[in-house]
Amino acid sequence: MQPQGQIEVRQFKKIFILYNRYSGKQLFANMISRINEIYKLLKQELDAEITLLDVKYFEQMPDLAKKAADEKCDWVIIAGGDGTVRAFAEDMLRLDYHPYISVFPAGTVNLIAKEMSLRNEPKRWVHRALKGFVYPFYTARANGNLFLTVASVGFDSLVVDSVGALQKRLLNKFAYVLQSTQLVRRELIFSDWRYKFRVRFDGEEEWYEGSSVIVGKSRYYAGRYNLFPEASLASPYLHVALFPGNKRADILKYASLIALEGLNLDKEILCRRAKKVEIESIHLVEDFPVELDGDVVAATPLQLEIMDKPLLLIP
Repeated sequence: MQPQGQIEVRQFKKIFILYNRYSGKQLFANMISRINEIYKLLKQELDAEITLLDVKYFEQMPDLAKKAADEKCDWVIIAGGDGTVRAFAEDMLRLDYHPYISVFPAGTVNLIAKEMSLRNEPKRWVHRALKGFVYPFYTARANGNLFLTVASVGFDSLVVDSVGALQKRLLNKFAYVLQSTQLVRRELIFSDWRYKFRVRFDGEEEWYEGSSVIVGKSRYYAGRYNLFPEASLASPYLHVALFPGNKRADILKYASLIALEGLNLDKEILCRRAKKVEIESIHLVEDFPVELDGDVVAATPLQLEIMDKPLLLIP
């Protein structure tokens, strides 16, 4: 992925660092000290007003975005996971406010950081950020909700919908493994997968049916798997995998192919690229939960569409 330009970071007058202390790994690692070190390193390097803001709840985001917009903040550094970035960007765009954005990986899921090869070592992170390379970051809307990296409807989204906020905070990624195991027992021990969906691309007439759908803006899925090699945060396209089978053996096969990063090994899996994707539930549940960047914030019927104007990302 190539930068679209370079900005002189040392000209910035006002910088915000948003730190979600309850995102991901902070309870088990000394993440707070790393954020404080970034703050100190930037204070040493830049002649700018730098404000460290503690995020305890996503409900704070509208006020924090308004504060950044009102104070004409040049650069917002978001220390958290993909969900934290999405929550702030959602309110930022609502205000038609477009600062430069950076991400310090400190969350349960950090697909943005993984694709940009970001590390959570403060000195290396600051050294890279100060170079000021700027990348376009295309986002998408799902029923009006912003999403940045991945969306899913089906087995994955049902797992995410089953993970409570406290579980996610305390158990981190293990919470998803635990819920996956429980979901398999509940849904697949005595019967095949019961849910079915249909998908349409770019307003075409034809609909395609399947048991689960994953939509990627990023190459990566579930934190580690390179599911869509041609996808990129800098590309204005959605990449879709539609899984057709609903048998227990099918679900296990799809999980194995995801782990092997080999969706192309099964020619029955439909993989398409599009700017607009429509997904409907056609069996049992009309308003099936939809996962966006690790959180369930929408439901079917679902319309996903790439936004025309990218965010400006400094890695």
